[in-house]
Amino acid sequence: MTSLDVAILGQVALGYSPFIDRNRTVAATRLSVFPLRPDATLDVAQLLHAVGDVWPASGGKVSLNVVSESLLHDLLQASPSANLMVEVPNFMASDPANVDALVRLHAAGNTLLLKGRPNAELPRQVLPCFKYSIIDLADERRTGEGTHPPPGVTRAIAHVQSGVRTVADMEASFARGAHAVLGWPIDDTLSASAARTGKPVAQPDQQVIVELIHRVDNEDAIEKLENTLKRDPSLAFKLLRYINSPAFGLRVEISSFRHAIMLLGYQRLKRWLALLLATASKDVNLRPVMFAAVRRGLLMEELVAGSGDEEMRSEVFICGVFSLLDRMFGEPFAKLLGSIPVPGRVYQALVKNTGPFQPYLAMVRAAEGESVFEYREAAEHLLMSVAEINRAQLRALMGATALE
Repeated sequence: MTSLDVAILGQVALGYSPFIDRNRTVAATRLSVFPLRPDATLDVAQLLHAVGDVWPASGGKVSLNVVSESLLHDLLQASPSANLMVEVPNFMASDPANVDALVRLHAAGNTLLLKGRPNAELPRQVLPCFKYSIIDLADERRTGEGTHPPPGVTRAIAHVQSGVRTVADMEASFARGAHAVLGWPIDDTLSASAARTGKPVAQPDQQVIVELIHRVDNEDAIEKLENTLKRDPSLAFKLLRYINSPAFGLRVEISSFRHAIMLLGYQRLKRWLALLLATASKDVNLRPVMFAAVRRGLLMEELVAGSGDEEMRSEVFICGVFSLLDRMFGEPFAKLLGSIPVPGRVYQALVKNTGPFQPYLAMVRAAEGESVFEYREAAEHLLMSVAEINRAQLRALMGATALE
C-alpha cells in the first residue's frame, strides 16, 4: 500500500490555498479536510501518512484545516512532524479539556493557529501556544475594525487574514498589519479600459515567450528558436530549470534548448513554454497568481493521468496554466488567445467555458475554493471517485513543491 492508497482519501473532500507573506511569496500551503459524511469514522494516522508523503518532515510547511471535530481531536492527540501546522477553532482552544494536548504540540515544535476570535478567554497556559490567529476578511469588514487591534487575546497574537480573493484585498490586509494572507488573490475583475487598450502591455520577456510559442507551433528550424531565446538568456535558464525539475520526471538532464527540442519534440515543448509564460511577470503582486496557475496545470494533468492519452495530458496542462493569463495580461481570453496559439479544446474551456476540459477546470476551482458543495458537484461531472480526485490533488501539490 502506498502513502496515497489509504481509505480516508475516499471519505473526505480536500481543498488547498496558499499562505502568502509580505514578499508575496508562498510561505506555506493550507490543506483543508472536509468529511463527506458526518458519521464517518476517519483515521488520523492515515491522514498524516498521506500528508507526510507530500510534505515530509524535512520538507515545506503545511497547515491542516480539519473541518471535523472528532478528526481534529484525534489530530491534537497525535504526534505530527514539526513542519505540520494545526488550525484550531476558537471553541476548541477555549475548552480546558484540550489544554494538555495544545501545550504538548506547542512544545513539540508544531505551529498552532487560532481560527476566529475566541468567544471566551483562552486558558492561561494555552495563550502562548498560538503563533497566529486567522481572521476572516468578511468578519473584519463586518466589525469595521480597520487597523485597530481587536479586543482580547488577539492583541498578543500576530494575525493571518483569510478569505483573500483579490490583489486589492491582499494589499489592504498587509496595510492593516497582517503577517500573511490566506487565499487565492485571483478574482480581480478586468477593467473596461484594460479590455479596450490591452493594458498592461506584455513585458519584453513575455513577448519573447509568445514569439517562441508561435515558432514552436509552426515547427520553425531550431536555429530560429535559439536565436529568439538568445534575446533573453534568463528565460533560457528558467526554461531549462523547469524542464529538469523532478516534477516532470525526465530521466535525462536537458543541457540546452536545442537538446530540449531534440528530446521532447515541438509538441511537448509547448507545455514548458506555457509554464514559462504564466510565470514570467515581474509584478510582485502577481506572484500568488502565477503560483496558482502552475498548480492548476499540474492538477488538471494529474486528473487525466489515467487516460493514457499523452496529447490530452499536455493540452489539459496548458489549459490549467493558461487559465489565469487574463488576470496577468489584463486582457479577456477571447482577445488574448487570438495572439497566442492554443489547442481547440483549450480555447473552448477558457473562452467559452465549454468542451471536454471544462469539468476539470471546474474541479480545480472547487479545490481552490475549499467548498464541499462545489467539490461534490464538480466530482459528479468528472465521473471520478473521490479517492482518485484527492490522490490527484496530493500528487499535484507534491509536484508543485518540486518547482519551488
